[in-house]
Amino acid sequence: MTPTQFAFSSAFILGLAGLTFHRFHLLSALLCLEGMMLSLFIALSLWALQLGTTNCSTIPLLLLAFSACEASAGLALLVASARTHGTDRLQNLNLLQC
Repeated sequence: MTPTQFAFSSAFILGLAGLTFHRFHLLSALLCLEGMMLSLFIALSLWALQLGTTNCSTIPLLLLAFSACEASAGLALLVASARTHGTDRLQNLNLLQC
């Protein structure tokens, strides 16, 4: 495993560990998800550069577009939950209530 692969895999694992163990606020969970997506984007971009083909160059752009959509939807949920519940703590959010 090259040092570059190790760096991006460890960044992904750190984001996953942060998402797993530090789920107190919705914003921290969203930041961990965004860090995971950005590490995947950089890893896929480097992989496409190493292959040197134009077929694989669209995959990182699609991932970046989905990441932007995920971030905007997550921030909209953060604002909506902060307005209705008064806080962004994940303990106060109940998916079974309307």
